Amino acid sequence: MNIRLAGHDYKYAVEQILLSVFPEERADFRSTDATENLALSTLEVKDGYGVSISKIRYKGKAAEAVVESPSPLPVEKILRDRELQRLVKLSFYRASVRITGNSPPWGAVTGIRPVKLATRYIAENSALPSEAADFLVREYHVAPSRGKLCSYAAEASFRAMEQLNERDVSLYIAIPFCPSRCAYCSFVSQSVEKAFKLVTPYMNALKMEIEQTGKLIKKLGLNVKTVYIGGGTPTSLSAEMLSDLMETTAKNIDLRSCCEYTVEAGRPDTITEDRLRAIKRGGATRISINPQSMRDCVLEVIGRNHTGSDIEKSFALARKLGFDVINMDLIAGLPSDTVEGFKYSLNRVLELGPENITVHTLSIKRGSRLINGGYEIPGGRTVGAMLDYGFDTLYENNFKPYYLYKQKFTPGGYENTGWSRAGTDSLYNICIMEELHSIISVGAGGVTKLVDATTGRIERIFNKKYPREYIDSIDSTVAAKSLISDYRHKGFTKRQLTADDRKHF
Repeated sequence: MNIRLAGHDYKYAVEQILLSVFPEERADFRSTDATENLALSTLEVKDGYGVSISKIRYKGKAAEAVVESPSPLPVEKILRDRELQRLVKLSFYRASVRITGNSPPWGAVTGIRPVKLATRYIAENSALPSEAADFLVREYHVAPSRGKLCSYAAEASFRAMEQLNERDVSLYIAIPFCPSRCAYCSFVSQSVEKAFKLVTPYMNALKMEIEQTGKLIKKLGLNVKTVYIGGGTPTSLSAEMLSDLMETTAKNIDLRSCCEYTVEAGRPDTITEDRLRAIKRGGATRISINPQSMRDCVLEVIGRNHTGSDIEKSFALARKLGFDVINMDLIAGLPSDTVEGFKYSLNRVLELGPENITVHTLSIKRGSRLINGGYEIPGGRTVGAMLDYGFDTLYENNFKPYYLYKQKFTPGGYENTGWSRAGTDSLYNICIMEELHSIISVGAGGVTKLVDATTGRIERIFNKKYPREYIDSIDSTVAAKSLISDYRHKGFTKRQLTADDRKHF
């Protein structure tokens, strides 16, 4: 769609609404030729108030929407910019929906972190979570089911805030290897078989970065609150390598403040007793076993080298060895899957009894084999039916949403949601999604995020993405970590909750 902007340059805001309401379209901001599909987004400030007008002509239909700020614009630049973008998004959304007649589940909410809108509303208005849900439905046209998701996740976010102190940080350790590449995957990971020669030098480089990062954490007086070893598939490593990695971490990182230590066991075809014992000895308190589907026909299509029965055996082994908090991932919308198939997978997972279940929506990304691969991918209505069943069934089984995020290019514009039984929220997942404190990352593709909660400012330090690049640049990678010392680290500044507040969280 040809899009013209006047009075503003909020391209991202407009593009995200376009993708949500017109998923088959892509934004073209450069063309000046009049076309059949044309949109004009204008923004003007009059007497301290903002006014946004959107006019759209699409396939013979035309619509217009006007949105004005209800009160004078804030003076502070960040708040003023946020309000102006809100006006642009709302006017473009309303005009778009008048043409299509279809309301996406997340309405005019863009970006990957919708829960932030709910937590901000609660904090600024001393509101209840249910009131935040009503606000999202009323002001952003969010579907009531999604408003409810946000309200529960906002409660979990406030519970997490209560656990954090100013000097707390989390540590992420990246293992970018998998036994094979799934059809939907776009992560920077390599097959262990193809990249076998890289594994040992990669682990040597990683241990060097962990050692130097530990010295920096100690120097700055930071407390590591959570550790997360992710990938890729960390259990692609041998039991000996896992032991060595976790011993190196414990030797160089002070873990006395650590309350949560997670390892993604991930692929059941990599889960063995010696690997699980190594993870347990290393101090992990949580693991993930991620089937994605329990249907063998779907697993075969996406390139998984295991069966539903293998998943059940892996879970039973983990329980036998003493893992009492286990997460399991499912994906709604996998190639060749059906609503009945998704129901079957969720019900089988529930029978196993994990403490956490994460329900992802398939995201069709450029780096995956799904692009131009001839796969039969369920549409938005089918995915919506899968998720609706998931919501009802998980609520009935005493699971509550505790974190969520959105991604581009999902059928129907749906989300990824982590569900947990009472007392088993993953603090790391909440912290990284809601940006509650700094995350220090080591390994290939790691992104260190330094959060100053007082100002809202976030600084990022990027490691090289690919294992070979990471190995070759380890000296400069370690040197770049020194930038953490230059950052005016404030950590997380707690919002003081009143006694009345506390009874709701």
